[in-house]
Amino acid sequence: MPSVFPYVLKVHQWVYEHSGGLVGHRVLLGKPTLLLRTVGRKTGQQRTSALTYGRDGKDYLIAASNGGAPQPPGWLANLKAQPQCEIQIVRQRVRVAARPTYPGDPEYARRFAIMDEVLDGQYSTYQKQTTRLFAVVVLTPVN
Repeated sequence: MPSVFPYVLKVHQWVYEHSGGLVGHRVLLGKPTLLLRTVGRKTGQQRTSALTYGRDGKDYLIAASNGGAPQPPGWLANLKAQPQCEIQIVRQRVRVAARPTYPGDPEYARRFAIMDEVLDGQYSTYQKQTTRLFAVVVLTPVN
């Protein structure tokens, strides 16, 4: 039987977007969720993804886990192609510059730990499901 969780995520994102951010920030198990708005690297179309996030000072963090899948999420390639994007938290929209970090970056382990704590250890579980190393993306607000 296929997992129902991907459908739950799609409904959550739809509600978050269509309520203007009034509903959706902490719906899924109470975890903080933002809307990431990127530009498709191939299509040029706006793409939106609802993602769990953490905070690191003034920066926001997201993990490119894709639920432990062997391939990274499409939004990561979009951010690499166009790092200037927008996030929405509740009703606030913030322009940000995205910077993926990987193991080898001196701050990676600390950032991964922040994200893992936000999701109660789930990112560590996802990481064990694949040989692909997840990027932790730093989203820095820009003026």
